[in-house]
Amino acid sequence: MPSSMEKGTAQTRTTDNQLFYDAFNASPIGIALENLEGQPIFVNASLCAMLGFSEEEMRGKHCVDFSHPEDAEKDWALFQQLRGGSIDRYQLEKRFIRRDGSLVWGRLTISLLNRTSPLVVAIVEDITAKRTADAALSSVTRKLIEAQEQERARIGRELHDDMGQRLAMVAIELQQLHEDPLILPEVRNRTRELQKQVTEIAGDIQSLSHELHSAKLQYLGITGAMRGFCKEFGEQQRVEVDFQAHDLPTPLSPDICLCFFRVLQEALHNSAKHSGTRDFEVRLWGTSDEIHLTVRDSGTGFDREVAKNSRGLGLISMDERLKLLNGTLSIDSQPKRGTTIHARVSLSSGK
Repeated sequence: MPSSMEKGTAQTRTTDNQLFYDAFNASPIGIALENLEGQPIFVNASLCAMLGFSEEEMRGKHCVDFSHPEDAEKDWALFQQLRGGSIDRYQLEKRFIRRDGSLVWGRLTISLLNRTSPLVVAIVEDITAKRTADAALSSVTRKLIEAQEQERARIGRELHDDMGQRLAMVAIELQQLHEDPLILPEVRNRTRELQKQVTEIAGDIQSLSHELHSAKLQYLGITGAMRGFCKEFGEQQRVEVDFQAHDLPTPLSPDICLCFFRVLQEALHNSAKHSGTRDFEVRLWGTSDEIHLTVRDSGTGFDREVAKNSRGLGLISMDERLKLLNGTLSIDSQPKRGTTIHARVSLSSGK
């Protein structure tokens, strides 16, 4: 017969198991225990409520049965790696199919229960509201950027067609006044100086017009437009910009071209303003499935942690533009060791 100590130990284990099950079932986050074949063994109430199935119904299914077809392949590939021992945990955001056919977004975390158990723990956090809010914010951001581009184009055309032409007329009249034989020599000299100033102002306005709305992007493509901008920027700011491009597929979508052109503009302006150096390197290239842009300087650099807490609108604008194309912006910078800004977008994003 078991001793009183053994009975007490058995009762303690039973109590512990019950406490574990109660906590498991009461969790507000969906949890399931699955075998290495991907079949649910235990499912808590939250996950059942999230997907609309009873625990018994879920036990009779495979984990892939709950996945949206576009997400199932990636999930199962990662699960195979987990089962094979190459990883012991993974996480992804995916769409789950509810019993009524509707979709719910979940953040899925899969991990081995322990290294000896043939069970895995699946934790599903419902992020449908977050994804909906993110989508709404993305839509607003896109509309704001589109409105900004329309306003840039309008102001750029007005500067070029109206202000530029008016200044050109003033320069012509000053030239005519300068050539008038009846004016005094000191007045002639002064008109020459004014004509030079007007011509410089007209050139600055033309450069500003091109920055606001570059027709070169449409007619010359991204490489020609970027090369032209780097040349104009270097002359205007009195800096050296080494621009090189290679392996770019054609044609590129207008969205990708405009996004990268704006990132280049913002990155060069930031570098010229803050780096303390006069030499910059711009590289634009393509791979089989991505487009890359880097803007590099060897200047003072900055502390990335400080920048995270005090980002200017320039970095935010670059980041938001890339997010709209599912792209990424990374910044590698250290004090006194220069800065590299790297933008990357999938070729499929602009289609």
